[in-house]
Amino acid sequence: MPTLARLSGCTLTMYAADHQPPHFQVRLRDGREALVEITSLRPLSSAIAPRGLAAAIEWAAANRPVLEATWRELNP
Repeated sequence: MPTLARLSGCTLTMYAADHQPPHFQVRLRDGREALVEITSLRPLSSAIAPRGLAAAIEWAAANRPVLEATWRELNP
């Protein structure tokens, strides 16, 4: 489970051999998590309010090629 980024208050990770669609995990310090689809940057499931995901979505939008390449590497 590589760490993609550590932002203020959250960590973005991605698992190998994970299910479709391509996505990444956002985990807050308090343990709440969300799965965010890479293509649309919409939450697939979330225990985090939209405001709490804002920084992660902003980072993902700026780094989408990195997310897509990492997904392909971990999930051939």
